Amino acid sequence: MCKIEKLKLVAERVESMTTEVHYLNNHLEKFRKEKKIFLYVFLVLLFCNTSFADSLRVVDGDTIVLNGEKIRFSGIDTPELKQTCLQDDQEVGCGMSAKMLLVKKIGNNTPECISEGKDAYKRTLAECFVNGESLSKFLVRSGYAFAYRKYSTKFIKDEEFAKANKLGMWAMTFQYPWDFRKAS
Repeated sequence: MCKIEKLKLVAERVESMTTEVHYLNNHLEKFRKEKKIFLYVFLVLLFCNTSFADSLRVVDGDTIVLNGEKIRFSGIDTPELKQTCLQDDQEVGCGMSAKMLLVKKIGNNTPECISEGKDAYKRTLAECFVNGESLSKFLVRSGYAFAYRKYSTKFIKDEEFAKANKLGMWAMTFQYPWDFRKAS
């Protein structure tokens, strides 16, 4: 094989490789465009999920913000977020436990609230429900909220149930939320 034939073979291989490189570049460019579209769709979906999640925020065990409106559950009182209790000589964040119990109970649902007016702090006072179940009743019956007798007698029987069965805070040494706030 002479030099000219070898050069022709090399030229054919270079041309073939160039064609393959162009083919790969076209597919790479297409992949980059698809990647950008995927990233765009992902960000849109992420933004949408965040905006839906922002329409409900659990502040603490008895307060939520629903569509920008601060709602305080009427007739109950839960421990403050920083409030702790003692269980078996161990300090437990009972305020945070009450909040997390509420978060878990609401899940992905949107509470439906029946307004009962405003409090001194201009929060809406309401009883809120998820799937027809009162969140206030649930919290009191679970032992992580108290019937706020100063304002209502509605949840006394639920509190008595939790107390008799040593549920939630009733299985701990605790300070009532209203006493905790006075001492703080």
